[in-house]
Amino acid sequence: MATKAGAEAAKALNPAMNPRTVHFWAPVLKWGLVIAGISDFWRPVDQLSLTQNAALFATGTIWTRWCMIIKPRNVPLAAVNAFLAGVGTVQLSRIGMHHWQLKKEREEEEKAAKTVVKTA
Repeated sequence: MATKAGAEAAKALNPAMNPRTVHFWAPVLKWGLVIAGISDFWRPVDQLSLTQNAALFATGTIWTRWCMIIKPRNVPLAAVNAFLAGVGTVQLSRIGMHHWQLKKEREEEEKAAKTVVKTA
């Protein structure tokens, strides 16, 4: 009985996620990527990188799923990866809307140029 209580106490005092393990530091340090991505929300869209934000989205999505499959399940890492995927999604949608708007403006300019040529 004493050994069982001692084992339970040792388990309680030494959890799987503590500052001496990667299970603790990986999510803590990965929040830096999320913060960097959030800081890009105020950056002009034409300065955003499509490939970088696609990588953030893909990394966040893949690792969120992986964190729920592995044993022990690393919920804090899954949470930070979900936020990373969210940041990537927002930035990719901003980039997509910007490119769509540019295409629309280009088509309108071409249409206006054709009408000028016809009237001349």
